[in-house]
Amino acid sequence: MEAAGGGGTPAPGRARPGQPQPQPQPQPQPQPQPQPQPKGRELFRSQRKESEGSVDCPNLEFEYGDADGHGAELAELYSYTEEPELSHNRRCFEEDFHTQVPGRRWLELDAAQQKAYVMRLLDGLEVVNRDKRLRVARAILYLAQGVFGDCDNEGDVLHWSRHNSFLLYQLGTFSAFLELLNMEIENSQACSSALRKPAISLADSTELRVLLSVMYLMVENIRVEQETDPPEWKTCRETFRMELSFPVHTEEPFALLLFTMVTKFCSGHAPHFPMKKVLLLLWKVLLFTLGGFEALQAMKVRRREELGLPPLPEDSIQVVRGMRAASPPTYAIELMEQQQQQQQQQKRGHRSRRPLMKQDSLDIYNERDPFKNDEGGVDEEENDDMDSGIEGELDLMERDAIIPAMPAQRLPIERVSFPKGLPWAPKVRQKDIEHFLEASRNKFIGFTLGQDTETLIGLPRPIHESVKTLKQHKYVSISDVQIKNEEELEKCPMSLGEEEVQETPCEVLYRAMLYNLPQYMIALLKILLAAAPTSKAKTDSINILADVLPEEMPITVLQSMKLGIDVNRHKEIIVKSISALLLLLLKHFKLNHIYQFEYVSQHLVFANCIPLILKFFNQNIMSYITAKNSISVLDYPHCTVCDLPELTAESLEAGDNNQFCWRNLFSCINLLRILNKLTKWKHSRTMMLVVFKSAPILKRALKVKQAMMQLYVLKLLKIQTKYLGRQWRKSNMKTMSAIYQKVRHRMNDDWAYGNDIDARPWDFQAEECTLRANIEAFNSRRYDKPQDSEFAPVDNCLQSVLGQRLELPEDFHYSYELWLEREVFSQPIRWEELLHCQ
Repeated sequence: MEAAGGGGTPAPGRARPGQPQPQPQPQPQPQPQPQPQPKGRELFRSQRKESEGSVDCPNLEFEYGDADGHGAELAELYSYTEEPELSHNRRCFEEDFHTQVPGRRWLELDAAQQKAYVMRLLDGLEVVNRDKRLRVARAILYLAQGVFGDCDNEGDVLHWSRHNSFLLYQLGTFSAFLELLNMEIENSQACSSALRKPAISLADSTELRVLLSVMYLMVENIRVEQETDPPEWKTCRETFRMELSFPVHTEEPFALLLFTMVTKFCSGHAPHFPMKKVLLLLWKVLLFTLGGFEALQAMKVRRREELGLPPLPEDSIQVVRGMRAASPPTYAIELMEQQQQQQQQQKRGHRSRRPLMKQDSLDIYNERDPFKNDEGGVDEEENDDMDSGIEGELDLMERDAIIPAMPAQRLPIERVSFPKGLPWAPKVRQKDIEHFLEASRNKFIGFTLGQDTETLIGLPRPIHESVKTLKQHKYVSISDVQIKNEEELEKCPMSLGEEEVQETPCEVLYRAMLYNLPQYMIALLKILLAAAPTSKAKTDSINILADVLPEEMPITVLQSMKLGIDVNRHKEIIVKSISALLLLLLKHFKLNHIYQFEYVSQHLVFANCIPLILKFFNQNIMSYITAKNSISVLDYPHCTVCDLPELTAESLEAGDNNQFCWRNLFSCINLLRILNKLTKWKHSRTMMLVVFKSAPILKRALKVKQAMMQLYVLKLLKIQTKYLGRQWRKSNMKTMSAIYQKVRHRMNDDWAYGNDIDARPWDFQAEECTLRANIEAFNSRRYDKPQDSEFAPVDNCLQSVLGQRLELPEDFHYSYELWLEREVFSQPIRWEELLHCQ
């Protein structure tokens, strides 16, 4: 089976016949008088720790999902500078409510009375006076925020916020606010006023922020399902989802309006748009209408059944959740110190097992070969514990001599906690089988049979076994079927006829986005660049702080600290929403049709998405993930029901007690997943990772001990390993071993040795050009439906052509003679032109 490169691929760090075992870099022997050398090493080590953070990162108890907790998602809608507006909303509501319903509280009204009052408020949105409209909108916002003035705790606020959101939707509030939003977007006076101002603040976007806040609260509260929801709420949720997915009154889905706001903001025509709220609302609308990751997995399973494909080998979400984080790779300076210590111990004549140096899971998690029996696996696992991750320290003879002397000291509970075998089932593409057979036929017969994978005549028995094993693990993706269907439709457009396209929310969205999709992607990446912590402030960059900066800038140190935290939090939320919505778009478009995904991917790549994400990760990523840019006492809904303590510089610096920042870790994983989607099976884009020197940047990201993040980092390292050279692989055997343990195996993928037949650099340009041509052919075939198509039937009968009834305007017969004079009699007839017609 070795010929197939299948399960026989050894783990890095395990000897293979005919191949030298990787050794660490040769290190100089310690000199008798090395006093200056340790000082220099200590200095270098301290500098590295200062720049990269502590290596000893604890395991992060992080559960990846569609979004954070409900309360946290609502809290991120508001910046801390907007806090005074909460009481303003309450005032607007109470002034109106007490005149309409004197002596009562909102919570005391029955359903009919609440509906009657909301209908009165909605009537108030129809008035011409802008200030009166705004006061009514603020009163509605207070209802959507959960009438916190009547509540005693945070749970009550969230409960009434959901209750009121469903009530508001049932009475048509969303449609009314959509009309007001369209008016505000087209408000040229506000745009020109904002353009004239040297500095834009919260005051320039007051109306937009109120409208977007109400819409966000309604979408988020209705989107989140709870077991206690009554049946009418469930019906309401489905109706709202359909209304947002399929345009009813307008010709475009609601998400497209928000995309248009993003491009208008980035073009500089509307610098006052509150971009954080727009992006958060856009993300939640896409999440609500298209579906989250679990819904996507269910859709994928259903689609495979419809196409007659075998079921998925595993549920990827569950596999990743069951993974354990690995220890970060050891750096060269630490390896040098460990080796020198060991050499000194060898001179003294004893060796210790060094339990403190053990990696917790990088070397013991499932290191054994799954194709071997369990007894051998136990020995290898114990080897790895004893070895402590420094491959090549002991030769094979030495290791065999030491193993029997080592008593098994591991607790039985720890033994049970490690699953047998590798976490992923291996996959093989049809292309892999063809390449394997092509190489085998060239070697043993001297000629090839093209794409024939059935004829094995003349090939030796081991090749037959290899092909059998490859076919057992063959995986046909939905994308493969879609590409094959597209090729057939291109070849036989007449005989196959019109393609039946299912009208899904994803299809409707793509069709609406298609012609301006490059502008949407560029705009999102521009905002992502401006919000990235590694970005330098430039004069030509867009200002994304318009909806966080107050009218009056802070004058005390405490106010400055609070604003600084608010600005950083604001940027983090923008990064979170853009990374999440881009990933959602890519995943849903890929399931809907592979060429829709490729179209979005190409425009992201053309807009420099790959170097942008690498630039984002080229920072102290541990500091970013553990950043404490939040003031929990000021978060909604806590600030609405609790007495606020006096803020001090010390309390602001201390931040919260969380081990990590959920949104930042979520953003990092999303960006890594986007990078994986853009580069998977694309050699030209993989070479971009190599050219931009991504390996050290990604390796630093392995310091974060979270299994899902490490998995996507290791995937990105795996695809470029073959281009990084033997020296890199020798000095990064720990990382190579982690890739072997955690990333899915592709049977005959020579990722660790660099013998890839697809890695020809001169094919890269052609690869992208071919892909682009296929995408354009798909888009023109499915979405460009010209009337004068060359395949459309032509009527050649003069009588029927002249006898066709034309739809003319009602008033045409009044001006018929005038039209004849102008269009017929006064036009000279150039008979000679007939001679030149083809």
